[in-house]
Amino acid sequence: MNFDLSLLRELLGFSVGLLYLWWEYHADKKVWLASVVMPTISMWIYYSKGLYADFAINIYYLAIALYGFIVWNNGGTGRKKAKKPRPITRVSPGAASICIVATLLLWAAIWWILVTFTDSTVPVADAFTTALSIVALFMMARKFAEQWLAWLVADIVCCGLYFYKGLNFYSILYGIYSVIAVLGYLKWLKLMNLQEDEKS
Repeated sequence: MNFDLSLLRELLGFSVGLLYLWWEYHADKKVWLASVVMPTISMWIYYSKGLYADFAINIYYLAIALYGFIVWNNGGTGRKKAKKPRPITRVSPGAASICIVATLLLWAAIWWILVTFTDSTVPVADAFTTALSIVALFMMARKFAEQWLAWLVADIVCCGLYFYKGLNFYSILYGIYSVIAVLGYLKWLKLMNLQEDEKS
């Protein structure tokens, strides 16, 4: 009996990814638990497919998962005890500019690394999705509503990239992510408005 371990890993990653989406959509702090499991599975898959930048970013995902969990729970104040969890906010023009510049710089650097040190067949797309995902996840940790817009762009590119690489379940997953990114953005705006109503 031939057992396809690669397919099992992909299906497991797909399942955890859906759970991650559900929690992220509802701004539930349990999303950070899935943020620990998902990278562990994905690292194995991406490395076997030669998606080295996607492999490397999952190391960052593990680290940012801890940071995000702390920020979402203590409001990002750095105090040992916080009165309220961090609220959802809009990204300021200054922070948005920094995020865009950071994405472009990371894209260029990762692209160069992939071309110089790996046998990647998709360095441009792999570098782009990795760079944007790094910034989007930081935006998510800071609980910026616009993190969904960054994810939308990354998810659309990933959907095509993974289909090209034969990762059909991951391609479907990221297609779902693209739809949820739009719905999630609208959902977070509503949650943000509810927060404002509670203050007034």
